[in-house]
Amino acid sequence: MIDLKNKVTLITGGTRGIGEACVKLFVKANSRVAFTYKNSNVKAEILEKELFPMVKAYKASMESEEDIFNVVENVINDFGNIDILVHNAGIWNDGTLENLTLDRWEEMLRINLTSTYLFAKACLPYMKKSNFGRMIFVSSTAGQRGEAYHSHYAASKGGIISFTKSLAVELAPFNITVNSVAPGWVDTDMCSEVFADKEFKEKVRREIPVGRIASAEDIAGPILFLASDLARHINGEILNVNGGSVLCG
Repeated sequence: MIDLKNKVTLITGGTRGIGEACVKLFVKANSRVAFTYKNSNVKAEILEKELFPMVKAYKASMESEEDIFNVVENVINDFGNIDILVHNAGIWNDGTLENLTLDRWEEMLRINLTSTYLFAKACLPYMKKSNFGRMIFVSSTAGQRGEAYHSHYAASKGGIISFTKSLAVELAPFNITVNSVAPGWVDTDMCSEVFADKEFKEKVRREIPVGRIASAEDIAGPILFLASDLARHINGEILNVNGGSVLCG
């Protein structure tokens, strides 16, 4: 039912987890896909070969303004346009306020929040020129309710949520919608270290109202929906895709 034929999607952090699931799902929906990666050269090559000729990988650091603008320019040169931006790349780690250094605080904000601003800014001129755009940012339950011992992460995701709502109104006159998907716990590589503790993982599962931890595909589906014409009248929305856990924190 969702067909993104003739659309070009840029997905950040496309070699694992939610990003990889998005790359595969958007290709299934007939979109051509550009995706970024940082270190996973082998995985990027595998995805390019597996999904050829619909995808192309671009290496970039989320902390580099130059990298981000170069990626967008290269995607424009290779694909001709960017219709949809899915900004998924980010990091998560813990730290009490007492032990949280300024360097770790600023790293979290640069990678999660500042990169969101930079990608949106870099893509905007091309979306305005074509009078069409879909921006979808991956936020979190933590950005809505806070998260003790992860205050820097919660602050970065809360910033993404406010940024989403601000841009939604600012960019609407150009037929550009801006929305966010807010996962809770997702069973991906990012959580593999903490989920190695089976008791903790089971505790997490029990605390989610639907009784299961999300897969990457559970998040990719709603992202695809927001990119489609089915969601053309949705703007400035924070779509909770967390099994109801945002209600229980």
